[in-house]
Amino acid sequence: MNNNDILRRLRYTFDLKELEIVDIFAAADGIAAQEQVTSWLKKEDDAGYIEMLDVEMATFLNGLINTKRGKREGPQPEPEKRLTNNIVFMKLRIALNLQAEDILDIMSLAEFNLSKHELSSFFRKPDNRHYCECKDQILRNFLMGLQKRFRA
Repeated sequence: MNNNDILRRLRYTFDLKELEIVDIFAAADGIAAQEQVTSWLKKEDDAGYIEMLDVEMATFLNGLINTKRGKREGPQPEPEKRLTNNIVFMKLRIALNLQAEDILDIMSLAEFNLSKHELSSFFRKPDNRHYCECKDQILRNFLMGLQKRFRA
């Protein structure tokens, strides 16, 4: 999935206004102008569309964690320069304070079933032998389940 699509889905799920997205960036010590956010939220074929970089999405997700759960003490984490679906999934899990059962319930709202073992494989380190890459379909269904849970 591309970062712009993830941002659009999260914006809809949590009913975020453009200024709120700017504030989420600020919560992670990031800077985003409202015009920039507007360009990210446009569809790919619209004039003025700008592709959101991985580091920008990582900053947004870090800000979402800080907004939803509060800033942790000490230095803030550096945004990743390269994002994977696994990292996006993990950051959303942290931001929303979700346990495995919560995620499985959310996935079932999207009519997508996973076992606990499959789920845990997405949150392991890449060098772990039980690590599994989170495919677009899984992240898309998780975002759809979030939408059904928070926008019902």
